Amino acid sequence: MTHTESVASTPSEAPSAAQAKPALGAIILARHGEPALSRKCLITSDEYRDWWGRYEIGGLRAGQTPPQTLLSAAEGAGAIYASSRRRAQETAQAVARDREVLVDALFIEAPLPPPHFPSWIKLSPRYWGVISRFWWHVFNHHEGQETRAEAEVRADQAARILIARAGEGQDVLVLAHGYFNHMVGQKLKLHGWRLAENQGFKYWSQRRYEKRG
Repeated sequence: MTHTESVASTPSEAPSAAQAKPALGAIILARHGEPALSRKCLITSDEYRDWWGRYEIGGLRAGQTPPQTLLSAAEGAGAIYASSRRRAQETAQAVARDREVLVDALFIEAPLPPPHFPSWIKLSPRYWGVISRFWWHVFNHHEGQETRAEAEVRADQAARILIARAGEGQDVLVLAHGYFNHMVGQKLKLHGWRLAENQGFKYWSQRRYEKRG
């Protein structure tokens, strides 16, 4: 895997086949593989803040094999993008292999600052993630990090970049994060793209968006 930081016809003439606008490629948003950091623990909301910090800089659990459907998507893609987070980078190494990967922090996950709950409340990181996302999404709880409104702007910017690349006629694959991929997908729908395949939010899953040219 290699990293890269990120003629009109006259009205009276019908465009020839060579001049015709290429068909749009698909946009495939894939989630990274399973991280190494365990979710099998009970922690307070303040401890979750530390847990999330470690999750953000951590990599993947060893011994995983990407599904063939994702490997096939990478093989057929004209461009592959990846978030700058380590877990996305290691996913790209497993999926893209020797292909060039365009690394861009534009695709990092939206933040998950937890609300302050009493220390006697202990939950697994999975449930703290749901609570934190709800507080961020509904109550704009961001603790000085990226707000929902700011993330919405970033998601639209990402969608526009992907649409432009798909406009060249080849599929585009993004290896990134569950919730931000969802936000980008919502923006794609606003731009007229439809969800053609949905594998959900599980690790290594993908969502394929298509639009007729």
